[in-house]
Amino acid sequence: MIPITDRVVDQGVLDQTVARFRDKNIILPTFAEQRDPERIPGKIRDKLRGIGLWDLHPLNLFRITWKNEPKKKGGLFGEVNFLELPQALTGVKARIVLLIGKWFPTGAHKVGAAYGCLVPRLVSGQFDPTYHKAVWPSTGNYCRGGAFDSYLMGCTAVAILPELMSRERFDWLKEIGAEVIATPGCESNVKEIYDKCWEIRQTRPDCVIFNQFDEFGNSCWHYFNTGAAVEEVFGKIAGRGSILAAYVSSTGSAGTIAAGDYLRGRFPLLKVVAAEAQQCPTLLQNGFGAHRIEGIGDKHVPWVHNVRNTDAVAAIDDEDCMRLFRLFNEPAGRERLAALGLAAEQVEALRLLGISGIANILAAIKAARHFEMNGDDVIVSLATDSSDLYVSRLAELNAERGAYTSLQAACDLERCLWGQGEDFFKELTHADRKAIHNLKYFTWVEQQGKEIADLNQLWQDREIWPRIFGQVERWDEMIRLFNERTGLLKKLD
Repeated sequence: MIPITDRVVDQGVLDQTVARFRDKNIILPTFAEQRDPERIPGKIRDKLRGIGLWDLHPLNLFRITWKNEPKKKGGLFGEVNFLELPQALTGVKARIVLLIGKWFPTGAHKVGAAYGCLVPRLVSGQFDPTYHKAVWPSTGNYCRGGAFDSYLMGCTAVAILPELMSRERFDWLKEIGAEVIATPGCESNVKEIYDKCWEIRQTRPDCVIFNQFDEFGNSCWHYFNTGAAVEEVFGKIAGRGSILAAYVSSTGSAGTIAAGDYLRGRFPLLKVVAAEAQQCPTLLQNGFGAHRIEGIGDKHVPWVHNVRNTDAVAAIDDEDCMRLFRLFNEPAGRERLAALGLAAEQVEALRLLGISGIANILAAIKAARHFEMNGDDVIVSLATDSSDLYVSRLAELNAERGAYTSLQAACDLERCLWGQGEDFFKELTHADRKAIHNLKYFTWVEQQGKEIADLNQLWQDREIWPRIFGQVERWDEMIRLFNERTGLLKKLD
């Protein structure tokens, strides 16, 4: 059976966890407070004014939200952070809008996914912070988010990520005090991460592995929080006749794409588009390979991906992403964009896009062209992190290719952005969806020991996904009871 966390599993462990949090003065926010920070107690909001966005302070758990004020220190909350791209840049009539992940603690939205995985275990007595270590296997930002959340909740973190990920990730993890394990390969080498997890399971009984690819807390957080954030942004920008036509998300761990399940319930005609790397077209062609779009590990279908709710797949050339990353961040590229008539603030805003965010833009453009969308159609996607996390990549590209020039900028704009067509794009039939779902067998049943009955349930049982996503309300009840037991909220009064 698919696990549903709705009750206390070990009362003794829960008692120890309550005592630990009381001693360390840690208060847990509910998912509802992260979704709507207006629900956060005023005393906590007052204290946050003196705490920086990235500070290792437990109250920053309340900043795991799309609604942080875009300030490094002293900011509180406002509307969802988003960016609408000008048509002069995208070259399509459809409106393309991105939620911005830079203003989460750690500069990436994965702190939310990690919170959704760890907290249900804590409040149900399944994770003992006085004994257990939290293991965060990842191709990038998830292990950073897990390490950050662990530190704030008094837990020891173990981060696992491929050795070829950007230097910034490794440096930050070491600074925060996480144990770091580098596995062979790049973002496409997910199996090597799984192999390390099996080794840890067999040799380190004090370790609990939070595998984002099969932890439903990952997709639950995005269903509840990211889905609502997209809905709110659309409500803010929609004009007369506007349609929320598509939601685009790189699959990666398939957490973020779960927001599409939420949105489907509100906008039944929505197209949910999964993006991946053309160099590793797992969903598009059952393919394999290596690529440079950091943070979207592949060569498998995540256990938590509700494939029935995916309408199309777009495969993006990583070379296009790297060229556009230079266009958006190098002086010659920014000058070319200004020459298009983009305002200075529009050009500056493109620094908010990391490499996977650029891939999402290109997938949105492909979707707009394939579905023949017009100016009434709104496509929403995400920039899960920003260029700040990839500064070393710019230096590497300059060393490899030489200085970025205005001629190169013009070529990249024409070829990589405006030249995006409908190639490597597939609208999925029912049979296509089932074929993608069936790929889960080879990773999760043969390699990872899951039950074939559970695999079939995820496809056949129409009620299982609503039950999975519906856990969040019960988790919030358990969080409130947990906070009552620590007594820390009452001390604020």
